[in-house]
Amino acid sequence: MTKVKIVYASLTGNNEAIADYLKTQLEARGADVDVEEMSQALADDLADYDVAVVASYTYSGVTDGELPEEAMDFYEDLEELELPDLKYAVCGSGDSTYDQFCTAVDLFTAAFEQTGAKQVASSVKIDLEPDAADFAQLDQVVSAIVAL
Repeated sequence: MTKVKIVYASLTGNNEAIADYLKTQLEARGADVDVEEMSQALADDLADYDVAVVASYTYSGVTDGELPEEAMDFYEDLEELELPDLKYAVCGSGDSTYDQFCTAVDLFTAAFEQTGAKQVASSVKIDLEPDAADFAQLDQVVSAIVAL
């Protein structure tokens, strides 16, 4: 049974809903899934899993395209790890009216690459709330994970 850790940061509830959707779909296909809010998660714990999925929003406050404050500790710790046996996927919702759309997805993808982990599916960038096309992309992530 594939052990999956989903870590999310959500301001509007969109990424929490994405995490819940992924959990439901993965469990229905036989995966053992843990979900945790990013401010409570420890990056070191990812070594205990086969697959990690991160879902984060991009903060667009004073400057555009930053990681949210509650994601910083997890992100900074992730950058320091070596996780060559881990598989990962990254997704997140954002607002395409901002110049730096879903930058958090790119930052987390780069951080995972730096750890030596292997990406199992293309990163998914969702404009605001997921629509049918976004759910199809998330389903591809699920299929890639359960195929391991």
